[in-house]
Amino acid sequence: MRIAAKRLQRQIARRCRQTRDIFAAGGARAVLDRVRATAAERLAPGVATLPVNREDVLAADLSRPFQPAIPHVDPGQDLHINWVTTPPAVGSGGHTTLFRIIRHLESSGYRNRVYFYDVYRGDHRYYEAIVRDYYGFAGPVARVTDGMADAHAVIATGWPTAFPVFNSRCAGKRFYFIQDFEPQFYPAGTLSCLAESTYRMGFVGISVGQCFAQKLRSEYGMEVQPIEYGCDVSRYHLLNGAKRSGVVFYARRETARRGFELGVMALEAFAKRRPDIEIHIYGDKLGSLPFKFFDHGQLTPEALNRIYNRCYAGLSLSFTNVSLVAMEMLAAGCIPVVNDSPLIRVDLKSPFVRYAQPFPQTLASELEACVENDSFDSVSRAAAASVRTATWGDVGSAVDAIIRRTLQRTFSHTLEDSMSGV
Repeated sequence: MRIAAKRLQRQIARRCRQTRDIFAAGGARAVLDRVRATAAERLAPGVATLPVNREDVLAADLSRPFQPAIPHVDPGQDLHINWVTTPPAVGSGGHTTLFRIIRHLESSGYRNRVYFYDVYRGDHRYYEAIVRDYYGFAGPVARVTDGMADAHAVIATGWPTAFPVFNSRCAGKRFYFIQDFEPQFYPAGTLSCLAESTYRMGFVGISVGQCFAQKLRSEYGMEVQPIEYGCDVSRYHLLNGAKRSGVVFYARRETARRGFELGVMALEAFAKRRPDIEIHIYGDKLGSLPFKFFDHGQLTPEALNRIYNRCYAGLSLSFTNVSLVAMEMLAAGCIPVVNDSPLIRVDLKSPFVRYAQPFPQTLASELEACVENDSFDSVSRAAAASVRTATWGDVGSAVDAIIRRTLQRTFSHTLEDSMSGV
């Protein structure tokens, strides 16, 4: 009993000293954060829910892929497309791009259907309302688990959705709409391995940007057709009479590739150097940080353009492919400070981008250089004028051409194979 009592006393004393030290370093907020983190660890389930159903993985035999029927396409014929996606949140960047493409195809005579792949069993009607009200889609929305209708094309839109597309027995050429190299979203292990396997499923890849196209071809033997990034210059542009007084950062805490922690440290370093310059943060609502800032949370494109026009520079971090945020900043004359990477440079070639080594003080120095540039006004105008990238309508037309060309080629090959056996 005495030994147990001494052990308990030591543990209590240890926790008291630890709490004191945490409070001294970060205040009550730091203590509360530690309590929350500890509680989350202890309450977490023993086995985490995977972003893909185990049954779908077990059903996918990559050595014996199903060969779906490919309906014939007459010139000018309306095409039926099944899009398989995860349920979207309001403001999701990936879903925003996806539905821009879908809306363009709708205007070109396509008949689009959206199928949710939801391993978390969320409320279908809630997410359908988001698709209708926020993303402006009026076509059929259903669950992929209820089965898909025959189509001309069936398109996976992220690695978990590739499994139900691979396993489905509906008609339609299989495509893969690729916006990033998703194995890099995870540490080396099961999830990165499963994500990688989807590039070996025999789908035709439609890759947003050039940076991963060659990698997918050479390392996975995948047919990939890249398309350009788009930028909506009708929404992101210079505003007359705008006065610049700050810098801006797009914050996504739960998206590791967006470098949230690094960005916050860079801004902390910048704030110490230039306390006179406003700091604007949007994306996630953050509460408090070790420096003063405007905590905007989610913004409409119009509100975001106004913020860009108030800022000299913006911190745009991404550790896979380029972020669309950098292009939108440029269009508004806000100079993007970007972590230097050969992959990002492939798709972001503007001479007005300031590349920096991904380290807090280095990034802070680039932000400071923008603020202190005596010629900033002329540089800003030139940067905005330089954005002559594809519109999202151009991107949608490119996707249209890829789908039709692939279907025609596939049907021709199928016909040749059948005739050779006659």
